[in-house]
This record gives sequence, C-alpha cells and structure tokens, in this order.
Amino acid sequence: MSLNKVMLIGNVGKDPEIRYLDQNSPQSSAKVASFPLATSERFRDRNGETRENTEWHNIVAWRNSADVVERFVKKGTQLYIEGHLRTRSWTDQANAKHYTTEIVVDSLQLLGRRPDGQDPQQPVQRPASSPADQPYQQPAQPLQAEPQAGAGQTDDLPF
Repeated sequence: MSLNKVMLIGNVGKDPEIRYLDQNSPQSSAKVASFPLATSERFRDRNGETRENTEWHNIVAWRNSADVVERFVKKGTQLYIEGHLRTRSWTDQANAKHYTTEIVVDSLQLLGRRPDGQDPQQPVQRPASSPADQPYQQPAQPLQAEPQAGAGQTDDLPF
C-alpha cells in the first residue's frame, strides 16, 4: 500500500499562468493552470524572538480546477489545496538535466482572505458553486410535524 497526499493552506504568490495543451484549438484542449503557493510557519527561537519560515510550492491544476483558478484566483488569494506530489525531469538545450517537484491539485477551496483595500466590516464575496454554498435563510414558516398514521397525536419532530 502507498499514499501520496498533500494538504496545504497558503497564499498565491503571483497571478496563475493558464495554458492549453493544444495551442491551435484551445476550446477543445485540456487547460492547465500553474502558480506558486506560499505556506508559512511561525516559531520562537532560543532567544524568544518570533521567526517565520516560508516554503514555496509549485501548484498545477488541470481541467475543471484550472477553470476555477482562471476565474477566481489571483496573487494573494488564500487557498486550501488537496493534491499529490509529482516529480518531473527534463533536459535543457545545454544537455543539463533538471528536476522539479509539483503539487497536482485534486481539489481546491477558496478561503476567506479579503482583497487589498476591502472594508474588513464587509462580508467576503465568494463565488457560489452550488445551492449548498448559499447562506442559510430562515424558512418563512416554522416546520410543522404531521400527525403519524394511527397515532392520533402530533409531536415536535419533523420526521
């Protein structure tokens, strides 16, 4: 058995780069988005001073995830990403071998960081992808329990 899973919460370091596998036909080609993501760790050193260590991750999102990235992600956006590690290698024109490790996105979620200059008293504006993402609204009328067959009584339970 093996497991290759990565979970990150961090901030996008620069606007995502969007590419298509087939440059001649972008409408029918697979879309890929790539961008750096920074994760930071704060700790106190031996002298009691606060230190921060920032790690940069290369993120790659394909197809539907790339669509979300293209529409809603920009530099500074805070994201939660689940994915897996992939290491690639290539040889450059000088015949030197290069390696890179990337996190390939399995799922991502936009988090509540406000864009620069937005009033902190205003709610965060997030795109709603489904009715479940809409804020809860109190029903106009309270739920009423229906009488159970044969019982002749009502109770407060809606089921």
